[in-house]
Amino acid sequence: MMLDINTQEQNKLTGASLALVTQLKTNCVDLASERVGGETLSCSDDFFAGMENLLKPGRGIFIDGKFTDRGKWMDGWESRRSYGRDNGREFDWCIIRLGIKGVIRGFDIDTNYFRGNAPQTVSVEACVSDVQPNEDTVWQTILTEVAVNAHSQNIFEINNNTAWTHVRLNMFPDGGIARFRVYGEADVNWNNFVDGELIDLAYIKNGGKALLVSDMFFSDKNNLIMPGRGKDMGDGWETKRRRDPGPDWSIVKLAAKGSIEKVIVDTCHFKGNFPDTFTLEGMVTDSDDFTDGKQADKWQPIIAKTKLYAHREHLFLNEIIPANTEKFTHVRLNIFPDGGISRMRVFGKV
Repeated sequence: MMLDINTQEQNKLTGASLALVTQLKTNCVDLASERVGGETLSCSDDFFAGMENLLKPGRGIFIDGKFTDRGKWMDGWESRRSYGRDNGREFDWCIIRLGIKGVIRGFDIDTNYFRGNAPQTVSVEACVSDVQPNEDTVWQTILTEVAVNAHSQNIFEINNNTAWTHVRLNMFPDGGIARFRVYGEADVNWNNFVDGELIDLAYIKNGGKALLVSDMFFSDKNNLIMPGRGKDMGDGWETKRRRDPGPDWSIVKLAAKGSIEKVIVDTCHFKGNFPDTFTLEGMVTDSDDFTDGKQADKWQPIIAKTKLYAHREHLFLNEIIPANTEKFTHVRLNIFPDGGISRMRVFGKV
């Protein structure tokens, strides 16, 4: 299923089409994002624009009048024109190592600003490999060749339950693609952890998911559970200013049902807009539906209302209320009245 959700056309999406876009962005993570370790490994050709642009944040931009010694500067991956090729290659390709091994639920193949040089069709293959793919790698097609629209986000739903480590994006016969998103769910091998080890169950690479927030006016909900410390104030979860007591809140689905024995709340770079206080709550549920206050009566306290400070990593051990024998599947971080949190870590045992 392909949807054109060019920004100017997005308000025309209704019903099932809009639901699919919302589902992918809400319930999945970008497995190929360079922020989680995704990497472009090799390509057939990137004469005009480098393959590494595919995984950059945001949508591709356009700078009028900017040229390189090879032609117009473009913010994406762009190959040279294919006519006159003598190597027998019928299409261009780019191999990407996923930052998170996972089950793929959808693709966003964005041709933003590639108006007269977008590919005609695309396909995507995938493999499972512990080493860098080579000429002996066996690829399996998970998106058959399909037409794409120029200067558009082209969204495809995938129904395949295999967990993959690499994908190969193919474009026919040549052209340019601005960004490539691989929406999916992390596949975690719990045998890679030492028995009894405290694991960050909220961490995106371990399978944690930021499901729903009260507000993310300034920055995305997923930043809260990304790797590393925030690089700047934009690399966190920040809400707009409230004019009531609040709180703002973020609900995170833990990677697995587990105990909560150590919590870190990091306000790195938030100096004049950190929350005054916070609480942390948890619950056990089989449902990820928290819209319209659903399941509100199931939340129980994990950390009582506690003061926060600017630009600081706050560690909580003794403040955790439940015993380490209690298990949780979801947590809700409440910030009073509003503000920004760079990262949240929730350590426990599966």
